[in-house]
Amino acid sequence: MLTKNPNMDVQIVMGNRRIAMNVVKQSIGGLTTLADAKVKTRTGGFLTIISVTVILIFTVAELIDYWRVGMASDIIVDTSRGEQISVKMNITFPRVPCYLLSLDITDVSGDTQQDVSHHILKTRLDTSGQVMHENTLNYRIRSDVEHTLLSRSKDYCGSCYGGEEPEGGCCQTCESVRQAYLTKGWSFDDPNMIEQCVAEHWTTYIHEQNSEGCRLSGRVRINKVTGNFHFSPGRSFLSNRGHAYDLVPYLRDGNRHDFGHYIHEFHFEGDREIEDRWRTGNRGTEWRKKVGSEKHPLDGISAHVNHGRSSSYDLEKSSNWMFQYFLKVVSTEVKHLDGDVVRAHQYSVTSYERDIRVQHEFDPYRDANGIKTTHGFEGLPGTFFNYEISPMLVVHAETRKSFAHLVTSLCAIIGGVLTFASIIDSVAFASLDNVQE
Repeated sequence: MLTKNPNMDVQIVMGNRRIAMNVVKQSIGGLTTLADAKVKTRTGGFLTIISVTVILIFTVAELIDYWRVGMASDIIVDTSRGEQISVKMNITFPRVPCYLLSLDITDVSGDTQQDVSHHILKTRLDTSGQVMHENTLNYRIRSDVEHTLLSRSKDYCGSCYGGEEPEGGCCQTCESVRQAYLTKGWSFDDPNMIEQCVAEHWTTYIHEQNSEGCRLSGRVRINKVTGNFHFSPGRSFLSNRGHAYDLVPYLRDGNRHDFGHYIHEFHFEGDREIEDRWRTGNRGTEWRKKVGSEKHPLDGISAHVNHGRSSSYDLEKSSNWMFQYFLKVVSTEVKHLDGDVVRAHQYSVTSYERDIRVQHEFDPYRDANGIKTTHGFEGLPGTFFNYEISPMLVVHAETRKSFAHLVTSLCAIIGGVLTFASIIDSVAFASLDNVQE
């Protein structure tokens, strides 16, 4: 009986492998090899070093570009409805006392907000522009009011002098009489004839503040429609002739007030933007840097603030200026790579200053160039911000190249550089070979 030897199988397999290797070697040896691939030259080594260096540089640049976050912008129609936005501001009026400064808001929807004080802080400034930390005057006013109230009998009921009577039918203080007049649509023009005002020395305290300035800071809410808000002298009230201002007795003395101002901060905020700032920290600042709008257009703007009260500047002229700003507000949305969305508002602005004395003295008038100008409406001393909300929404989206794009770019770099280097090497070798022959 025959027995199979395992060693013979191993020998046969090894023999077959040797035969196969010999066949491969003979086949490779039969191929025609280019001369520049067999000969080592200094030029080839130099090109190899250059190729590797170029590949490394391009690879690093491509990786940096892959890690970089870009910003793509688009404009679409703003489909939001019924929203309100906030205006955050910080403005200094060096020559308007706080009691004389009134903020009113109107818009095309018919809404009117008079003497807005909610979320608004008024800081009194002295003649040098420094904050008045002492509340002595306020304390004296409160003390006189309290003293007057305590000195009266319990059944005392002050007259409202024809004004709109409050609940209870009595006006116990000068301020309540003034408010009754404004509610009625009357001008509070002669406080010296009001018993409550005389007892509280109201006019005296008002005149003591005439040389002060005021810094107004805070935020106001406005409808997302075209409108304006303005700082004007005195208290505003509505009469049958429209929007009027209670300027007397504030301007009876010779002390002229003007609305020269310095804007420290001024920008628009949406409700969701305030929430986003609390939730995302400084992302709002980061995207503004990327799109080149880190600073708001009105921040740091000043108008007629270089003239002090004691200077030789024409106070009558300075007190009759109307400052107007026309703003175009555009809603903005920023989409981050992690899916977070930050909402904001950007705006552009055009300013205009008008000397309202002209309408009384030379209406219509011609300027130095002989151009005839007629104002379509009567001006009022103050600072006016006329805003218009754009129906468009600007969308900024963070973008980054895909990994597939990175791989494709690296392959193209390596293949392109090596191909170009091989062509240069072949041309150089052929040229040298021809020269040697």
